[in-house]
Amino acid sequence: MNFLYFIVIFIKILFITNSSVAQENIVKNINSANYVSVIMYHRFGEDNYPSTNIKLEQFEEHINELLKPKYHVIDINEAVNALKNIKLVQDRSVVITIDDAYSSVFKYAWPIFKKNKLPFTLFVSTDVIDNNTPGYMSWEQIRILRDNGVTIGHHTKSHAHMHNFNKDEINYELSEATDRLVKEIGSKPKIFAYPYGEYNLEVLNEVKNHGFKAAFAQHSGVAHKSLGLYELPRFAMNEIYGNMERFKLAVNGLPMPISDLSPKDPVIKKNPPYYGFTLSPDIKPQNTVRCFASHFLKSETKKLGNKRIEVRLAQPFKSGRGRINCTMAAQDNRWRWLGRQFIIN
Repeated sequence: MNFLYFIVIFIKILFITNSSVAQENIVKNINSANYVSVIMYHRFGEDNYPSTNIKLEQFEEHINELLKPKYHVIDINEAVNALKNIKLVQDRSVVITIDDAYSSVFKYAWPIFKKNKLPFTLFVSTDVIDNNTPGYMSWEQIRILRDNGVTIGHHTKSHAHMHNFNKDEINYELSEATDRLVKEIGSKPKIFAYPYGEYNLEVLNEVKNHGFKAAFAQHSGVAHKSLGLYELPRFAMNEIYGNMERFKLAVNGLPMPISDLSPKDPVIKKNPPYYGFTLSPDIKPQNTVRCFASHFLKSETKKLGNKRIEVRLAQPFKSGRGRINCTMAAQDNRWRWLGRQFIIN
């Protein structure tokens, strides 16, 4: 009797211990991501601007998808902490950002975000607000968002093409906007977004020197710290590129960690650029990387050894902006995604 009693007790202890370990592993797996998918919007329901607008029915489809239990819409500061490995987040964590503070944000998007308790970040350029420009929000409306927990980000003074500026002009754009934001919302934003997603290494360094803890551009990809915290990607959503197939690819995406990126400066001196990067050792070498250039330019993707990827274009980019997006199949029908935007003067 005593022997059987101790056997039962031993089995119970073993079961409790194993259950505790299993539960601990589940908790570890839940909060084990140092990457996030960042979505970018501009206008809502403004059909005269299809390149920057998302149709209201498209937006509602996006929100309905994000409300599913497998997704986790988080605050941008929480996301940056995860990128820095300070506090990890759950897989399929998503950050919502909106650029330029158009009035349709307050009229259409804000009530939906508020109803569903979804955090988002609004990047504000100060001149258009100061000038009471038609079609933009007011400072009072921006303060209402701030008071309801919306993160207000820095988007320069005049929303200029910053890579055309010298160092003094860059600092003026940043400092003047900071002063106005501090006066109107009471604090200096910690997160920055480059207008048009455009920057060169000098702009990047000045943004860093001004104390921002992260900066976002407009090239596609899942945000991960392998490129640093001042060249973070976002998936731009508009009428053309806001269909549900692309949206699901974005919010279910995985990062493509890399190193040895070339060229390092997005403002290219050679057109077409000799573009290349080295895959992280964590990525399985047998998976195929496929790269595509904007404007339907023909490209060739070469793999050198197990990890080095080189992309060659058959012809130069047109003036303005050009992009190369690289993808790789991952588990569970998900995709790793790495984008790069180039600026051609």
